[in-house]
Amino acid sequence: MSSRRVAAVAGSLVAASFSAVVILSGTAGAEDGGPASSKGGKVVDEAPAGVKLTTLLPEKISVDNGSEKTALTATVKNEGTKDSGKIQLLVVGFDGLTVKKVQGCSPIAENNLPEGSNSGFSCPLDNLAAGGSKSYAVDATYDLGKTGKICLPVQTSDGKKTFWQQGPVPFGTTNPSPDAPATPLLLGTDNEPVSPGKPDSPGGKELPKTGPARDLLPLGAAGASLLAAGVAGLWWSQRRPARQGAERAG
Repeated sequence: MSSRRVAAVAGSLVAASFSAVVILSGTAGAEDGGPASSKGGKVVDEAPAGVKLTTLLPEKISVDNGSEKTALTATVKNEGTKDSGKIQLLVVGFDGLTVKKVQGCSPIAENNLPEGSNSGFSCPLDNLAAGGSKSYAVDATYDLGKTGKICLPVQTSDGKKTFWQQGPVPFGTTNPSPDAPATPLLLGTDNEPVSPGKPDSPGGKELPKTGPARDLLPLGAAGASLLAAGVAGLWWSQRRPARQGAERAG
């Protein structure tokens, strides 16, 4: 075989290898987190005219089976035609999901957390322009032996009104994989906790529950409904009166 032909074959192999690397890299990146979703979200109090606030969470997160660490992105959007003015996004964890850090946000004092939650952060925004959005990097842990939920309320800066609330919406899997390095969890899916000696669930291919019962998840052991007709931000209204005095002083 001539040297010219050998060079041509070698060049083809290199090009093919490069293409394979690009394709594989692109696939891995595309699977990281998946698309964002407002699943489990609902309007609570009416926002000012022209303002439409919503939130987004990734459709999929991954939990390290050794450290129980996970990370996700929480996004608040203004889909309206007017600026929002001062608002705040809260990121709150429930049950097996504990929020450890939210970039650029402050932890909520334990006595100010909503009933049933274990952690939370407050992210103040001076203004969210019409059509704009703001994303926050969230570090959390997830105890795969439990169910886990997250809640994203969008409120006035003083917390008196809640314009939008996503959750508490679950992350979970019906097919635990304790022997794998990490477990992927899907938004809107109740987690089936891993139990020692328990075989994989025969219902691993069941669809996640949907509908009104899923949208109105209970808060805490008391099972208080998140929403009630004419009651604004019920989930946050159980703060002690002393907390509100402290907020005014602040």
